[in-house]
Amino acid sequence: MGNCCRKPAKCAHASSTNFSSGRKKSHNNELKQDSTSSYLQASWGSFNNSLITSKVDTSVPSNLKSFSFSELKNATKNFRSETFLGEGGFGCVFKGWLDENTLAPTKPGTGIVVAVKRLKAESFQGHKEWLAEVNYLGQLRHGNLVKLIGYCAESENRLLVYEFMPKGSLECHLFRKRDLPLPWATRMRIAIDVARGLSFLHGLNANVIYRDLKASNILLDSDFNAKLSDFGLARDGPTGDNTHVSTRVVGTRGYAAPEYVATGHLTPKSDVYSFGVVLLELLSGRRAMDDERANFVEETLVDWAKPFLSDPRRVLRIMDTRLGGQYSKKGAQAAAALALQCLHTDPKNRPSMTEVLTALEKNISKDVPTSPSPTNLDNHRIKQLNSPRRTNTAITNLT
Repeated sequence: MGNCCRKPAKCAHASSTNFSSGRKKSHNNELKQDSTSSYLQASWGSFNNSLITSKVDTSVPSNLKSFSFSELKNATKNFRSETFLGEGGFGCVFKGWLDENTLAPTKPGTGIVVAVKRLKAESFQGHKEWLAEVNYLGQLRHGNLVKLIGYCAESENRLLVYEFMPKGSLECHLFRKRDLPLPWATRMRIAIDVARGLSFLHGLNANVIYRDLKASNILLDSDFNAKLSDFGLARDGPTGDNTHVSTRVVGTRGYAAPEYVATGHLTPKSDVYSFGVVLLELLSGRRAMDDERANFVEETLVDWAKPFLSDPRRVLRIMDTRLGGQYSKKGAQAAAALALQCLHTDPKNRPSMTEVLTALEKNISKDVPTSPSPTNLDNHRIKQLNSPRRTNTAITNLT
């Protein structure tokens, strides 16, 4: 969740979206969204009549484990404070323990560690994101996407169970000043992992648009391999002759593409822009929007960095001083040039994520050891996601 860096001890797997209805404006710089209360109330009613009954809707991906609320209470020690990992718009995240073979709750310190995300009961928007998470992560498997293990849909309780990411979010490591800075090689490996995840999503026939790429939604395993989390805002991209998807504007200020903010027109190139912002954060060590700067001047990282990015002689001025100059100068210049391409104001002039990944692997990371490409995947489930017949009303109809 976006607040995890404010609570260093509770950093692992603390990630969630920032767009619950009725939340106060915070340092996360939420974008204003259209009112959807009537839609969400209708969705809530139909959901209670279908999925949250004695029988789970058969269209929910069968590879997911259906947990009872009692099981997850036991797995998290009744959601006690010592298992708390973080909080966001969706709700709270807790550490839990499950038997590796049966997935039954077990004693702390035994079995496998999981992250249990519990939806706030009053959050209509969170309910909608819960549906999206089940819909997408329940069908997709990729080495750079956080694995969804199961869910709970019992009475008024809605929870999600994920693999545990012990190093927490990129946000925590990149902006928490008292920790050792991430080395240059690790930063570029993370950029490549994120590009792989996005390339996979964009390469599906359904052309999935992630829509909420930011440092707090990039989680790290024990070896600092990066995975995308929080698919609550994801949605299918344009199909056929359509050039975009028209939707309400959601996301996080500083990361969202300007044309999407202005028009609500969503394309895969919207994710490319957000990736450019994250790449800038990796280079500079600065936040996309920093409310802690003097005089609270609303200048985005992109506004600040662009004058330097266009001049190879000045581009090294944006580099994170905490790196102490320990980085490849040519690699940094190449990464900055790539970021500038991703941040082009005209989305048509931005590269695709496949092109971004190629550039990172070939031109920037020659001196950076990378993790092997994740093996692809479960083709059967990819076909399910790609199929135009994927019309389960209980877990789709997302704006």
